[in-house]
Amino acid sequence: MSRKRAVVAMSGGVDSSVAAALLVEQGYDVTGIMLKLWRGEAENNQSGCCNLGAAEDARRVADVLGIPFYVLNFADRFEETVVRNFADDYTAGRTPNPCVRCNQWIKFDALLERAETLGADVLATGHYARLREQDGRFRLLRGVDRNKDQSYVLWMLSQVQLARCLFPVGDMEKTETRAIAADLGLRTAAKPDSQEICFVRAGDVRAYVDERIPQAAVPGPLRDTSGKVLGEHQGIGKYTVGQRKGLGVAVGTPLFVTKVDSSDNSVTVGAADELNVTGFSVDEVGFTTAPPEHTIEINVQYRAHGEAFPAELTRHDGGYSVQLDEPAPAIAPGQSAGFYSRDNPDELLGGGIIASTLPVPAA
Repeated sequence: MSRKRAVVAMSGGVDSSVAAALLVEQGYDVTGIMLKLWRGEAENNQSGCCNLGAAEDARRVADVLGIPFYVLNFADRFEETVVRNFADDYTAGRTPNPCVRCNQWIKFDALLERAETLGADVLATGHYARLREQDGRFRLLRGVDRNKDQSYVLWMLSQVQLARCLFPVGDMEKTETRAIAADLGLRTAAKPDSQEICFVRAGDVRAYVDERIPQAAVPGPLRDTSGKVLGEHQGIGKYTVGQRKGLGVAVGTPLFVTKVDSSDNSVTVGAADELNVTGFSVDEVGFTTAPPEHTIEINVQYRAHGEAFPAELTRHDGGYSVQLDEPAPAIAPGQSAGFYSRDNPDELLGGGIIASTLPVPAA
């Protein structure tokens, strides 16, 4: 009987290294694949993900595990989708999440397709999330390690995709993952987690905007919520809702960015309580399970590793809206919204991209 074949997306980090090791142990015919997402030298060699040093780490791990390893060049696809969306969002005054877009357009689209052409039965990654099959359908759950849970960035996965995916480390704590890597003598065992955006040099988004997105670096008015001009901002691509530092104005009380408006190239600031919103509309909505036919109660998460807030999800002709049970702060258009089950808070039902927010009505 032939063994099941698995392609493992290897980033050069400990999680994907152990994912590959676990599948080898389980008897899979494993191939490690790393994606080359850059042209020439990587922009951010400190990101720990998908740079030249990471490729060497992944190759050494594959040698230890005795599996074939290949680097596939997806640089053009990455540039045309993830990097372009990053620039478009900042130009439009939104707050992008390139890791979500990379999952959506690269790992679980282009790479999954390539894995299938290579004859793989499944694509495995090092994400901290869990899959459970029940009555012929797949449920996507939070990872056991809540501090590392990455289900939020997988909201775009459909039943068809989930059926071809594995998340081998999702049932473990991160400390257990590192212990397995150390026991196997893998060079990634103590490697720090990747933190920064892989294509932004040294993680300096403001410098990236100046250099690569000049249309989002044009100065404009910085106003308070009454419309009074307090000063000049340095380009809407350098600000995001909830930001406090680097505003360049002082009025005696803390100020936060409450709105970034590309229509008139303005940034609005206000007090902390002016960050609260009562709900938001969501575009590009996808579901890991059957879409709801009526309004349902959910818990919604809008930041990686952030709190999930009780809310109602309603379908409209133009898409979906989320009405929060209680106002929540600093929700920015462009961020992802993850929809979790109210009955089973570990289960991710789907998600989408926040399009616009509803501020708390003035008293």
